[in-house]
Amino acid sequence: MRDLVYRLYARRVEGRLDHAQVPKHIGVILDGNRRWARADGRTPEQGHQAGADKIQELLGWCAETDVEVVTLWMLSTDNLDRPAAELNPLLGIIENTVRGLAADGRWRVHHVGTLDLLPARTQSVLKEAEQDTVGIGGILVNVAVGYGGRQEIADAVRSLVLEAAENGSSFEELAETVDVEHISKHLYTRGQPDPDLVIRTSGEQRLSGFMLWQSAHSEYYFCEVFWPAFRKVDFLRALRDYAARHRRYGF
Repeated sequence: MRDLVYRLYARRVEGRLDHAQVPKHIGVILDGNRRWARADGRTPEQGHQAGADKIQELLGWCAETDVEVVTLWMLSTDNLDRPAAELNPLLGIIENTVRGLAADGRWRVHHVGTLDLLPARTQSVLKEAEQDTVGIGGILVNVAVGYGGRQEIADAVRSLVLEAAENGSSFEELAETVDVEHISKHLYTRGQPDPDLVIRTSGEQRLSGFMLWQSAHSEYYFCEVFWPAFRKVDFLRALRDYAARHRRYGF
């Protein structure tokens, strides 16, 4: 009976959704895997696997509602400091998930993050997934692995300086010409639209460094449920909430 009520409610919410008001780029902070596992008497690894299994569901919902770009924060630079006993299985789950996304045939996979911080095997999986899906016309899926917002900005500035040096520009000339657009062209997401909506699960109400540059004008939606328990109706509520807002750029 509960499942029937849930499906009817989800259908009702979806029926009232204005597809013209759907965000084109959604960023998702996949938070709460370990807490979900602990509450359910499971191991952290089982929690991470349950969270990974939820990703294909989310992308299916996005495809149904005309979302064009999805950025999934799967592993932060801070997460790389976790004990090896937890980090290594997590990296294995991420690698399998990325392989699955590439093999699906519907998604175009793009890595955002610092490859050099990751093990060679993980780097290889991310590169191959991006190469194998480059011609696919479906949703662009940014997999943020080894990602940190401050690190991204630092990498963008470094790339900008190196480019100027290669072109023979002096630091003085660079300082006179550099602007917001110059830096944006060196971000991991260069050429993509900034996220319209950022969703964070688990009840935490902070960005934790997620897409600091790109989310300057994003709308935020904080959901109480842990990521593995995230349902279609939670996703639809986020879209409905977004559509009801009046976006303002500035104050």
